[in-house]
Amino acid sequence: MSHHPSVKQFGLTQIYVPPRGEIPTVDIVLVHGLNGHPETSWTSKTSGCFWPVDLLPDVLGPLRPRILTYGYNANVVAFTDGASRDSVVSHAETLASTLAANRNLRSCPNRPIIFICHSLGGLVVKRALIYSRSLSNEKTEHLRSVYVSTFGILFLGTPHNGSDMAKWGLLLQKICSAVLPKKFMETSPQLIKSLQTNNETLQHINSLFADIMSRFHIYFFHETRSMDVKGTREIIVDESSAAPYFEGVERGGIEADHSHMCKFDDENSPGYEVVAEAILRYSREAPSVIADRWIEERKTRAMEKRAKAREIYDGTDDPTDRGTPELNARAPGRNTHFLPAPDESVTLKDYKIEEPAV
Repeated sequence: MSHHPSVKQFGLTQIYVPPRGEIPTVDIVLVHGLNGHPETSWTSKTSGCFWPVDLLPDVLGPLRPRILTYGYNANVVAFTDGASRDSVVSHAETLASTLAANRNLRSCPNRPIIFICHSLGGLVVKRALIYSRSLSNEKTEHLRSVYVSTFGILFLGTPHNGSDMAKWGLLLQKICSAVLPKKFMETSPQLIKSLQTNNETLQHINSLFADIMSRFHIYFFHETRSMDVKGTREIIVDESSAAPYFEGVERGGIEADHSHMCKFDDENSPGYEVVAEAILRYSREAPSVIADRWIEERKTRAMEKRAKAREIYDGTDDPTDRGTPELNARAPGRNTHFLPAPDESVTLKDYKIEEPAV
């Protein structure tokens, strides 16, 4: 395995950049799931293969990707730090702002983005894109770049329709019971509730995302192997939830359980080639598509700013309804009653400040 950069537990870590100072053409961002970690969630316990670094760059080759992994506090058990009490919405907004800042600092806000997400990470990415899309105010529109630049999303075991299990809290305890003693376990109500069947937060995210999902290239992956949980074997997120049918959306199974479907021992591991091919294809297609979207985005923003300017200077308010007769006389039918008279220091002709006579 190649040398791995030190991966931060929280926030973005850049784990691969093109060699020889070449400029990347696409940002690939990995977002882990519940109780996950930005490195170990994607690392094989058998071979130690951290596939986003050890395998993926060889596939993408001349496409020059920049690969990042994102970490957030999605723990439902804890020792000294306590369980995560942040909601999915909070995690999503932090992801959007962190990614936008990272890209702006490197002067690449327009670079295409491809997300790869496991389990809860898919809900965080969905909500981040919903949030980013909603921002059009001039003071926050820089965060909108995440939405405009996103080309594709690979969802690995994300519960799009909740779960058939009545209580996800029980599921989380099963997943964690093998490595942590019960006395240290502390559930995280907001995160657990977001994964329960018919949960309001999950349904709201799915409803809002349905309005924009046709904009993205999407691949749903579901687990095909059950997971050993306290002596019984369970499919954690079944096919109907992880890979629902939508027009234009790709679907596929990975011959692994929920925990291992995002880990690959090597290039021959089940599911790896399908995942890698999708990332390769998206990386090839993304630059031209996203470039066109940014052209449209700039046109839209310019039109909105012109409309706002017309609204300010050509408003429909009748100035004769207020003000003095002198002001009304200067501005019949227009909202210029707040401007000084023509013989004062500011001219209405060119709005330039005149120098006083010396």
